Amino acid sequence: MATAQATPARPARAGARRGPLAALRDRPAAAKLLLLALVAAVVVPLVHGRWGGGVWPDALTADLSAPLGEVTDWIVSNRDSHPLFLYFFGHISNAVVLSVRGVYLLLLALGWAGVTVFAAAVAWRAAGIRLALTAGVSFLLCGLLGMWVPTMQTLALMVVAVLASVVLGLLLGLAAGLFDRVFRVLRPVLDTMQVLPAFAYLLPVVLVFGIGVPGAVLATVVYAAPPMARLTALGLRGADGGVMEAVTSLGATGRQRLLSARLPLARKELLLGLNQTIMMALSMAVIASVIGAGGLGDRVYQALSSVDVGAALAAGIPIVLLAVVLDRTTEAAGRRIGAEPTGPALLRGWRGWRGWRGWSPAALVTAAVTAVGRAADGQVWPDDLTVAIAGPVNTAKDWMVDHLYTGVPVVGGTADLAAHFTSGVLNPLRSGLTGLPWWSVLLIVAALAWTIGTWRTAATAVLAMAAIGVLGVWEPSMDTLSQVLAAVAVTLVIGFGVAVGAARSARLERLLRPVLDVFQTMPQFVYLIPVVALFGVGRAPAAAAAVIYALPAVIRITTQGLRSVDPAAMEGARSLGATPGQQLRQVQIPLARPSLLLAVNQAVVLVLAVVIIGGLVGSGALGYEVVLGLAQGDLATGLVAGAAIVCLGLMLDRVTQPTTRRQRQES
Repeated sequence: MATAQATPARPARAGARRGPLAALRDRPAAAKLLLLALVAAVVVPLVHGRWGGGVWPDALTADLSAPLGEVTDWIVSNRDSHPLFLYFFGHISNAVVLSVRGVYLLLLALGWAGVTVFAAAVAWRAAGIRLALTAGVSFLLCGLLGMWVPTMQTLALMVVAVLASVVLGLLLGLAAGLFDRVFRVLRPVLDTMQVLPAFAYLLPVVLVFGIGVPGAVLATVVYAAPPMARLTALGLRGADGGVMEAVTSLGATGRQRLLSARLPLARKELLLGLNQTIMMALSMAVIASVIGAGGLGDRVYQALSSVDVGAALAAGIPIVLLAVVLDRTTEAAGRRIGAEPTGPALLRGWRGWRGWRGWSPAALVTAAVTAVGRAADGQVWPDDLTVAIAGPVNTAKDWMVDHLYTGVPVVGGTADLAAHFTSGVLNPLRSGLTGLPWWSVLLIVAALAWTIGTWRTAATAVLAMAAIGVLGVWEPSMDTLSQVLAAVAVTLVIGFGVAVGAARSARLERLLRPVLDVFQTMPQFVYLIPVVALFGVGRAPAAAAAVIYALPAVIRITTQGLRSVDPAAMEGARSLGATPGQQLRQVQIPLARPSLLLAVNQAVVLVLAVVIIGGLVGSGALGYEVVLGLAQGDLATGLVAGAAIVCLGLMLDRVTQPTTRRQRQES
């Protein structure tokens, strides 16, 4: 009896002896914070005694104005004579110009009737008569709005830029999805490409390629390729392990596993990547107009300079229509890849005819309509068939300003809302961040990054924040960070709430889809015009435009992630009596964690982009410096502010998407 009673007592005494260590092992985050606190207790007094607190010390800053000015002078002096420009960048520029010009001349040769019929035929082949009608009506509306020629210019640029972005994104995504080392190397590169604000890299692009189409296409590719690469890598790395093991056990080669298993399993991510690439490329068309891209973007930019909401909307609607047609057509084509016809034999035969054999009648009809159009001199949309909407839209905008800006019962008006948001959210955040000692900001970043990641994650985040101080833009960076944090918080709260409802209701998702298409594809400048009209000038309008611009991507990615959760896991939770709320918290959110983190990352990236453009409407901080650098051709000012934005983006990315997220999900 004594022996039997003594035996179970040993583990209890052993557990009691190693209680604190066992508790720390069970709580790795607490152990990391304890170790960081011990290091801080030793290092902080030394750092504070040497450089003090407050803002970043001048002794730790580096002046890059002189070297960047020398780089600018060298590029300007050698752009027309150096072999690097003549035989490398020159060939790239010529290839881009020839490609865009070739596509544009082809569109003009088809004429407005031929382009419309061809777009409808391709849409019919991909998804049926409903999408064909949508495509045809969309192109006709572009002509009715008096935007046919600018639409063809934008479409020619977009065809070249999107193809290049998709090819580049697929290659990078394949490499990152198949090889862990490549994924680790490419991740900071993709972060930099996607987080770098558009205005920041427009300046070096203009210095190298000059004003015109080549720089616009290159800027669009750099901006639009990272989402394709990220989502391709996410889809390949998230392939079902059981399926891959089964394919491997059958003796499939690496190429066969990729083509027959990984890529089909990643189809949803690939389609979402293509969608995001198209949307971001179209959005970039307006920004590229600043450096001479022309087309619809130039019309929107001109409307911004005169705050003409009607003209901006008239040019923005064709961009939205192009996005909807391209999005729906490519998505439907992707769903049909590898799908077998179903239904009655006659219907299956018709679908087969509508498939690959459908190109013959589509080509014949397009050729016939093109010939008739050219004979009738119908290459360009006739001016007497246009409808001017700028006047009525501006009248409606004036009414909204008169009745909503002030004097609204209870809320007071949009001006009061902007003032309350600025004084109640933006100002306290800015004061808190700028009032903290610089070393405490680094400690907070290190604690957040290390708690959810590794020491490499924390080191990268801390070095990114330290680089901001070294660049000498600590205070404007904290101001920008306060705007980004406020806008991202609002975006995630609204976006996650809407996405949960869309994931549960197919009807809500269908209703939201055209709305998301419109909001995601409207150019960023178009958002700024009505927002400024309703909220005035300042940081609040920039934050509001950033929220509206980032919401569609967050809702789309989150909805896709929640809907992609294994149905077996959901059925198991329901069979155990879990409520819808418990299914969401305990099953869907944990299993959809990679998609949710990607949504957070996209929110940060898109908010950063609009906050920078908000410098045009009084957001100040880094956005103003970037815009000022582009306007004055000042490479030092523009690149330093752009580099600070990149550092902010890298820090936020490391905090929201640690390198160990895949290992934690698998464990």
